[in-house]
Amino acid sequence: MSEALKVPTMAEMMASGQKPEVLFWVGCAGSFDDRAKKITRAFVKLLNKANVPFAVLGTEESCTGDPAKRAGNEFLFQMQALMNIEVLNAYEVQKIVTTCPHCFNTLKNEYPELGGKYEVMHHTQFLKKLLDEGKLKVEGGVYKGKRITFHDPCYLGRANDEYEAPREVLAQLEADISEMKSCKQRGLCCGAGGAQMFKEAEKGNKEVNIERTEQALEVQPDIVATGCPFCNTMMTDGVKVKEQSTKVKVYDVAELLAKAQA
Repeated sequence: MSEALKVPTMAEMMASGQKPEVLFWVGCAGSFDDRAKKITRAFVKLLNKANVPFAVLGTEESCTGDPAKRAGNEFLFQMQALMNIEVLNAYEVQKIVTTCPHCFNTLKNEYPELGGKYEVMHHTQFLKKLLDEGKLKVEGGVYKGKRITFHDPCYLGRANDEYEAPREVLAQLEADISEMKSCKQRGLCCGAGGAQMFKEAEKGNKEVNIERTEQALEVQPDIVATGCPFCNTMMTDGVKVKEQSTKVKVYDVAELLAKAQA
């Protein structure tokens, strides 16, 4: 992280007697994947710009257990979850924001029955709130004349019925928003969910991410917007396979909004 970005840890905050408004759950991709780190930086930049008191767990954050659970290892999931819940509850965390729909879904829907009850928001929901409250503003004209299509992450859309927040953030960018033929409730998976990201694909006629990329390219976008680091990887790979990476860029909603800041 560059020096300009203020990223306090929960331990530092508590040591100085402060309590952040939100805990930013970075997630494995946002912490370790070079491409996803750019999404993390963009979101932190927006949090700083909006003067949101936030903290991260830093080295105390572990995987939520989503990949283990989706791959069928319930025992490992519960071990990972209980370890995280112990840390979160020790810090008396109440509100969590994350840039990963997999973390969002797991923290929101699967942690409560293990003793982890928190208000959990996806970063697009939080960014919409900051825009609505006037804490963030969009610099006019950055995306004028650009066509953007949004790919719905499965764990944000169909799993949690959130379709509007990312679109409402994108709508403020003054771009031309074009929907793919399979969108919202009928959205198509990028092919990474359910721990598929970490295994070889089964035999078939076509990779799922290629099918989805073709749907995105049909609307002739300048930008494919995503709200998930895994979707970002799969769509970027698809655009490369289709040899369109000079024309079509793949960005997270947070990156697009960060670039449109005054």
